[in-house]
This record gives sequence, structure tokens and C-alpha cells, in this order.
Amino acid sequence: MAQHLTEQDVRRMAAYTRIGLADDEVPQMTVELNAIIDGLEPITEYDLEGVEPTFHPIGDLSNVMRTDAEVPGFSQDEALMNAAVREGGSFRIPRILGGGDA
Repeated sequence: MAQHLTEQDVRRMAAYTRIGLADDEVPQMTVELNAIIDGLEPITEYDLEGVEPTFHPIGDLSNVMRTDAEVPGFSQDEALMNAAVREGGSFRIPRILGGGDA
């Protein structure tokens, strides 16, 4: 296994990303990160001659969102028609904090 990262590199990355690593964790983290990098090594062996870079995985898309248009909604009675308990034009639900009934 090649040594891609040193313990000093790992300490710097941990400080930069604000990940708390104890001094006794740094050597093991260095070994694990280097193993991950080694696992990516086969990617460097791919023949990429003539392959165009992909800047966006979906291609050349423009805005795929619908237009923002006003649509009719429910009336208050329609919205509340299945409510178990209504109070003043609102749903009445059981209290979940502090105990007690609706």
C-alpha cells in the first residue's frame, strides 16, 4: 500500500473539517484513508482517450420546472371536512407536549 497521506495531512484535514481526532486515532485514520485511496487506483488505469468530460450527469437540460401559476386550492370547509375535531376554522389535535387531552 502506497503512502498517499501522512499523519500530518490527516491532522490538517481533521482540523480543516473540524473533526475531532485524538492523537491515538490519527495513525489508524491515516491507514484507512490511504487504503481508500488505494482502492481507487484502478480508476487511473481506464483508457479515457477520446472521452469527453461530463460536466453535468443529465446532459444539457434547461429549466425542467413547471411554470409558476396560481391554481385553485381547497376552501376552508373542504380542507377541514375530515377533521375529527374542528375549532374556530382550524384542526383541533391532542396536545403532545405537557400531557392532557385535546
